[in-house]
Formats: sequence, C-alpha cells, structure tokens
Amino acid sequence: MTTFRHLLDIDDLSATELRSIVDLASVPATGLEPLLAGQGVACYFEKPSARTRNSTEMAVVQLGGHPVYITRDEIGIGSRESLPDVTRTLACYHRVITARVYDHELLEQMADLDVAPVVNLLSDGAHPLQAIADVLTIEGEFGPIAEQTVTYVGDSNNVTRSLALAVGMLGGTVRVSSPPGHRFGPVDLDRLAAAGVEIEYVDRPEDAVKGTDVVYTDTWVSMGQEGERSERLQAFEGYSVDEQLMAVNPGAVFLHCLPAHRNEEATDGVLDGSQSRIWAQAANRLHAARAALHWICSVNPGGPIDAPTPGLGPPVGT
Repeated sequence: MTTFRHLLDIDDLSATELRSIVDLASVPATGLEPLLAGQGVACYFEKPSARTRNSTEMAVVQLGGHPVYITRDEIGIGSRESLPDVTRTLACYHRVITARVYDHELLEQMADLDVAPVVNLLSDGAHPLQAIADVLTIEGEFGPIAEQTVTYVGDSNNVTRSLALAVGMLGGTVRVSSPPGHRFGPVDLDRLAAAGVEIEYVDRPEDAVKGTDVVYTDTWVSMGQEGERSERLQAFEGYSVDEQLMAVNPGAVFLHCLPAHRNEEATDGVLDGSQSRIWAQAANRLHAARAALHWICSVNPGGPIDAPTPGLGPPVGT
C-alpha cells in the first residue's frame, strides 16, 4: 500500500478530483490556506522552461513555501548519484517533489519509491498541469467544459494525451486531426477509454474544426526530437493552423501551450489574432500549478522536518 498520492497525469485523478482542482484554480491565492508555509518544494528540471518554471515557483510562494530549482547537471541522476538516492535525499527537505523531465519512466520510478508526493511538470508522456490550465482557459471563455468541443490539430503527443483526458473526463468532446503515423496507438486509446474518454480522429483539419469551440495545436518538433525535424515538417505539411483554417469557424478560439515555432504549426496571424487566447492560457498556468499543489498537499497531510531525525544509535561494539 502506497503512502502518497502522486500527480503524473490527469488520469491519476478521479473526475471529481479533477473538477475540484479546476474549481480551486479559480480561487485567488489570498483565499487559500498556505499549506506550504515554512516548507520546501523541489523543482527538478531536465528541460529549460519559461512558463513551467515561473508558474511553479510562484505557485509555491503563493502557498507560503520555498521553491528550490535544481538542474540535471547539479545532481547527475544515474551518473553522480542513483535516482533512488536523489529522490530520498530530496524527500528529506521538501514537502513535494516536482519534475520536468524527458522520460516519463523517471517520474514513475520516483513515485514508486513513495517517499514524497511527485508532481509531473512535463514529460514525454504527459503534461497534466498544462491540461488543467487549458480547461480553466476554455471555461473562462465559454463556460462548463462539458458543453464544449475541443479540436486538436497536429501531433498526437504528451500535450494531446493530457488535454484529451482532462476534457473528456469532465464531459467535453475531443477531436484530433493528425497525419497517419502520428496518431495514438491502441495502448493510448485503451488508456483513454479506461478513463471514460473517446476521441474522434478526423483526417482533414478543415473538417475537424467545423463547429468546434476550440482549435488547439502544439509544436511539431518537441525538445529531444530535433533530429527528426525535416521528416516531421514534411509529415505535418497541411496541418498548420492559419487564418484560413480559423475562418472556417469564426466563433472558435485558438490555444497553444507554447513555445510556438511561428509560421510552422501556427501562423503569426493566428497566434497574435483576435481568436487567440494563448496569453490567458499562459497566465492560467500559475493558477493551475497553485491549485494542483494545494490539492497534493491536502491529500498528503504532513509537515516540515522541524527537529533532528533520531538516529539508530552507535555502531555495534563501540
């Protein structure tokens, strides 16, 4: 039996818990109990970040805690020190371990040690706090997500997976338009179905966005995929979100998790246009992080280590 609840992806939550976190994200920081007062949060980053680092650190501060930014070079997981040793060390000092990593398995290994709650800030498998921010943004624009249709155009990736889980678990409709070879396979579709989520694949972006409320895209070349750039640009030809595509449904809004490769997956005219809500979406990352950290502290009661940890006594024979 595990001691801690972790948040590695949206389906670690029940629909009720997800709903409570989204609702909590609408509560101003001053209206929340400072559950991290006097405590630290480890912020381990293997990838550079703008929105994730700033939103996470400020969320910790708003909950009364102290974020500690840690890079891969500093601690050398797997080279200087083993992953279990690093995780156990961080648990000595921090209420929560947050991490932005390349390999989702690293997060799973941290969580399996069960020495502190682990929150995924991004991995190749999932981006749960982004999905919470996305739902918050959509509901701020249109109202309950259960009444909305969200269409994702581009690569079926970690962002797509978490977005589909969040929207679908809360009753919304999810469409995806991806080229062959870049769609979810049976394992992912089974996982979505287990969470009560079905996605509709539509071949042509022009057909996918008809009648939708939200058009969403992400970069076609994520960090770690730079060697596939030429191949990917060719595969996604025709999937760029441009002014003509957005004009198919003038009532829709445009979202992008950022950073954007401008004039690749989306044009400047869309990113900066009247239908774009990318800056509200980016701002909501802070509120999503604060709500998720408040939830993780609420379901994992505990406090800071404020007294020396008892030892095991002197070695035998001394």
